[in-house]
Amino acid sequence: MIKSAWVALGGDRALLARLVCVERPGALIGRLPVQRLARACVGTCALAAAELGALRAGLGEVPRAVVDDGAVVTAFHSERLLRIDGRAPVNFAPLSRWWRASYGWVRTHANYPHHRQRLLGALGLPDDAGPEDVERLLLERSALDVEEAVYAAGGLAVALRTPGQWAAHPQGAEVARRPLVERIPIGSASARQLPPLERESGPLLPATGLRVLDLTRVLAGPVATRTLALLGADVLRVDAPELPELADQHADTGFGKRSATLELATDTTALTDLLASADVVVTGYRPGALDRFGLSPEALAGRYPGLIVAQISAWGAYGPWGERRGFDSLVQVATGIAATEGSTMEPGALPAQALDHGSGYLLAAGVLRALTERSHDGQGRLVRLALARTAHWLTTEAGRDPRPGGPSYEGPAPWLTERASPLGHLDYARPPVSFTGGPTDWATPPVPWGSSPAKWS
Repeated sequence: MIKSAWVALGGDRALLARLVCVERPGALIGRLPVQRLARACVGTCALAAAELGALRAGLGEVPRAVVDDGAVVTAFHSERLLRIDGRAPVNFAPLSRWWRASYGWVRTHANYPHHRQRLLGALGLPDDAGPEDVERLLLERSALDVEEAVYAAGGLAVALRTPGQWAAHPQGAEVARRPLVERIPIGSASARQLPPLERESGPLLPATGLRVLDLTRVLAGPVATRTLALLGADVLRVDAPELPELADQHADTGFGKRSATLELATDTTALTDLLASADVVVTGYRPGALDRFGLSPEALAGRYPGLIVAQISAWGAYGPWGERRGFDSLVQVATGIAATEGSTMEPGALPAQALDHGSGYLLAAGVLRALTERSHDGQGRLVRLALARTAHWLTTEAGRDPRPGGPSYEGPAPWLTERASPLGHLDYARPPVSFTGGPTDWATPPVPWGSSPAKWS
């Protein structure tokens, strides 16, 4: 899988010899080769970082990249392992769960208050309804009927499908036709380049001097930008003031970043100033949602030659579901993963939110490779991924997860660390992206949501 991911990113196959894998079998146990996928995504990102670092620092050889299953598996559980002043995080709300319908199973997602409200509204239930009320009602309706009704109301619900049913679905067929990573030249060429790295005694940070405007939410996009922050980028996450991020997810994915709020419809001057100096814009909203603010790839490329635009979505920016919202748990349900990992009694799930984490590291790798390519031709690029396409890679292209000999995974402890932060004392997973001379931790801890000015540092 590492080879196929690296080739999908346009990487030189000869550089694969610079990547060393430490395999620890049995850490992410499932029917699908999820550990192999996790290793491939992180390893590809580490190799892309080492490649860009060598280019900018004028090194004669790309540093050796190392992907250790222990670090990878721990990082893929980062949102579960985080502790804030000893408190475990809250990852799913009561209405984000499986439900048995009159025909089939349906999975809902209602972690955000507005999604919860839309779900209940679509079902004709009051705002104070609880799980028991939803359970009684869904037993009277088919899973597909619930899926359509909730999505029509702007909520999130997906009916369980088998792999064959997803392959026959128009969205599944469209996803299968697309490359794992879409890499599209956009706009005209530019002289915009990152300056050479002046090596000192500190770590090699390939993204030093890079300004990344982070317009993402929940988990894949923030994982990508968290990784770019690890590598030295100035990452500014911007949210709408009326849509605060879930506190624990913000803490988990906020390492190395600053966090600001901005009303995109009215704070146009501030947005223009940010875009004018950005090297990369990363978006994680449903396709088309930000276009009215001048943030479509085409509009950005026309105004800012040489800009790298990176997009992540649940279902892809195409097909009949191209404008639908989605999350990892829902993509697993639609694409047949939950059916494959489950039993005849009930659906299952991957042992980690691997579509989110894996796609996040692939997106970061795509940005790094786009910067390397831009150094040669000055061309801006669109890098686009979809969780559903990552799911297709896992279910149909990944092969089987081998069980080699070697060290076993005996838990996350060796790959956890701690530090003080403005949010409290944090116990958290170390970053898994590793190469010779590279960083071993983020320079800064997460800051309170919306506490930073909406401008570059």
